[in-house]
Amino acid sequence: MTKEAPMRLSDLCDFAATPVDPRDRPNDVYVGLEHIMPGRFERIGAGTASEVQSGKYAFQPGDVLYGKLRPYLDKAVLARDAGICTTELLVLRPKAGIDPRFLVCVVHAPSFVEHAIAGTTGVQHPRTSWNHISNFELPGFTPDEQTAIATILWEVHDALTANEEAIDAGADLKRAAMQALFTRGLRGEAQKETEIGPMPESWEVVEFGPVRQRLQYGTSTHCTYERTEYPVLRIPNIEPGRVKADDLKFAKLNLTEAQRYRLKDGDLIFIRTNGVIERLGACAVFAGQPEGALFASYLIRATVDRTRLEPYFAAQFFASEIGTSIVAGRATPAADGKYNLNTGTIDSLPLPLPPTLDEQREIVAVLDAIDRKIALHQRKRAVLEELFKVLLHKLVTGEIRVHDLALSALASATREAAA
Repeated sequence: MTKEAPMRLSDLCDFAATPVDPRDRPNDVYVGLEHIMPGRFERIGAGTASEVQSGKYAFQPGDVLYGKLRPYLDKAVLARDAGICTTELLVLRPKAGIDPRFLVCVVHAPSFVEHAIAGTTGVQHPRTSWNHISNFELPGFTPDEQTAIATILWEVHDALTANEEAIDAGADLKRAAMQALFTRGLRGEAQKETEIGPMPESWEVVEFGPVRQRLQYGTSTHCTYERTEYPVLRIPNIEPGRVKADDLKFAKLNLTEAQRYRLKDGDLIFIRTNGVIERLGACAVFAGQPEGALFASYLIRATVDRTRLEPYFAAQFFASEIGTSIVAGRATPAADGKYNLNTGTIDSLPLPLPPTLDEQREIVAVLDAIDRKIALHQRKRAVLEELFKVLLHKLVTGEIRVHDLALSALASATREAAA
């Protein structure tokens, strides 16, 4: 395919700066920076013109709304309808014959973002300008190539968006399942009212203290990224229900000290201090990985009585809306703006307790199934995110031309990831 002469952004679009008073169009859609996500081609919501007062810009279907403020230079969306937008967005209007989807791809490309950053001015709120970005140069793509590039990138983008929606739907499903399971159980029993809300009649409310064997604060030994035989779990490694073995740090301890803080299968690990109260009291179950792991001082290890309590049941409960609200109500605020728990507070936390370990494990199994589905979509999202970034860079810079790609294989892989 013959390569055309290089082009500039100004060859693709014009700056359509049409001022408008929102009071003259109170029912119009309003798009602000808050309605645009970095790296996403479509807006995530909208307001109405009646909600804003100062002068704005008008836009029409097919325009591209591009964030000119320094933190938002990777924000741009395709307008599907007419409306008004904040003046912190530049309204880019595609020229005749230019696919607006291609224009969106161009202004999201890493090379374009770098160009825009280089042209920002101002100290307090640095901005780029149309005069600067209009000079951005890219390869001379034929109209057919522009459409092909846009089609490929939008397919991957839409698959990525579908996975994000599936993750959100899974999170909503899990919240609803937790609410039902921790108040109704699985046996179809009548409910009774308790200090923590309704629950099945055969369940009891117990304090955490009587169903645990020990509580222990973690090591305060300094940790670094220098690898030793002792990985140390920290707050970033604790997710509701499970350990996240990424971004590990390590400690140098003698054998006696290390044995004191070595985690065992089934240990619960509580976050005991955090600036985000929803994270306070979140706990993971240690399942043997990373091998030989210790735990840091901002965490508390609980060894439970496994004849009465399944540790994964406790972890799921404290991750639920009921559980997090209980923990928040007992948190101690500190002068530095963080919230704290101590061993006494953890011991006093109320916990719903089904009469059998079997029912506890069945409830865990239901929630685990949802977690696995969410995790599957998270893995797909990660793959699609990387594919999207690579293609966006290489296609817009011309490092890869569309005729070099195995389009059928790429489309098949994208559809499978979105399924």
